[in-house]
Amino acid sequence: ESGIGDHGGLSTHGSHSSTENVIRWTLVSIPLPFLFSPVSLNVMGEKGHCLVSLLTNVCFIYLFIYLLAALLFYWTLAFVTKTIKFVKFCDNGVGFSQLRFCLTGLLVILYGMLLAVEINVIRVRRYVFFKTPKEVKPPEDLQDLGVRFLQPFVNLLSKGTYWWMNTFIKTAHKKPIDLKAIGKLPIAMRALTNYIRLNEAFEAQKNKRSPYPQGSKSIWCALCWAFGRPLVLSSTFRILADLLGFAGPLCISGIVHHVGKGNNTIRPQIKILGVFFISSQEFLANAYVLAVLLFFALLLQRTILQASYYVAIETGINLRGAIQTKIYNKIMQLSTSNMSMGEMTAGQICNLVAIDTNQLMWFFFLCPNLWAMPVQIIVGVLLLYYLLGISALIGAVVIIVLAPVQYFVATKLSQAQRSTLEYSNERLKKTNEMLRGIKLLKLYAWEHIFHSSVEETRQKEMTSLKAFALYTSISSKLRPYHTDELMYWYIITS
Repeated sequence: ESGIGDHGGLSTHGSHSSTENVIRWTLVSIPLPFLFSPVSLNVMGEKGHCLVSLLTNVCFIYLFIYLLAALLFYWTLAFVTKTIKFVKFCDNGVGFSQLRFCLTGLLVILYGMLLAVEINVIRVRRYVFFKTPKEVKPPEDLQDLGVRFLQPFVNLLSKGTYWWMNTFIKTAHKKPIDLKAIGKLPIAMRALTNYIRLNEAFEAQKNKRSPYPQGSKSIWCALCWAFGRPLVLSSTFRILADLLGFAGPLCISGIVHHVGKGNNTIRPQIKILGVFFISSQEFLANAYVLAVLLFFALLLQRTILQASYYVAIETGINLRGAIQTKIYNKIMQLSTSNMSMGEMTAGQICNLVAIDTNQLMWFFFLCPNLWAMPVQIIVGVLLLYYLLGISALIGAVVIIVLAPVQYFVATKLSQAQRSTLEYSNERLKKTNEMLRGIKLLKLYAWEHIFHSSVEETRQKEMTSLKAFALYTSISSKLRPYHTDELMYWYIITS
């Protein structure tokens, strides 16, 4: 008597153990399908939630094996047929200038990637052709009903559109929400998890054969080791989004150009193998096609840009939590002599926990701009040169000339911020001493003396803050226009 294994694989070892495995796997994965709604427990109740989840999981287990087999057959057939068609086009002299050739080549690549993913899933999870599938338990976060943040666990479409948050947003619009409705963070986003990851990175730096780097270099190496991969992903998304951002002005330029000449109907002139072929140039000469491409390009650009922001912000917050936890552990190990001798003051500790960790977090927020802005400037200048000719080089020269000035202003901005922190620390130290000895101050009538001292430090802090605001305004004024803004301006004025 045959049964179903843990994940839908066929098993001939009796139905008792298979049924037991099905029930066990189903019960631990009850929150999986229906938890796309963070407030589903409040809407349906716990019994309805469990019933729907149980039915969905049972159907998924029984049909998953057949779905994988059908998809494997479909991707293989599609890849083979499109490859034969592509080879036939190449043999008959059809090249990249023809639209059908380009689309067929893209489909061959797409179907090949999907087939490779399908084969890899079957190989790793031991599905379809294996008698004993690999047992895979659902994530520990999904077994906890208190976890309502499901961004890491939903499908790609829901990740890109944040569709899983719709019910949560509607409920928050109707009534105020509390921490219980928000739920707990997933394990990967908790401060303890990120602290362990950062500690492991520090230990890996120590255990290297090369001499252990000291000072800030070791800290940066550990940070890159622990949180570098998400930043690379965020930078990649940002570069792709910036490249797609140039599709807007290019499509608008084409629409304006071709509408001015009259949007003629496409008439294919080349006939190969009994089929009329449309060239890529003729296809892109249609204003309606350009309008559709503009819509999808901007939609995709905003989606990818949002993904870049999300990854960078999540990484920065995880980094801040890890460093704050590490600072807290270090503070708990400090001796009282360090505090009494003045080696470490309460103001310095507050600056480390509140301000310095925030600065590192913001650095990770803005880090993708370091790699995306040069790409944006180079591509923008090239496109402006294509549209304007030699006049576009003037803008490039202005950007190059302003670069040293911006570096100078950024250096002064950093110095002003550092001095502001020092004066703030000194003011907090004096205020703390004054409050601790308030009885002596009242007894000896020293209020005016300490008031003058604190006020003097406050004035220095205010002067430093004014300098910081001045350099910030100068830096914003020196920011050159984005190249896509210049292209939009050129299209409108022409």
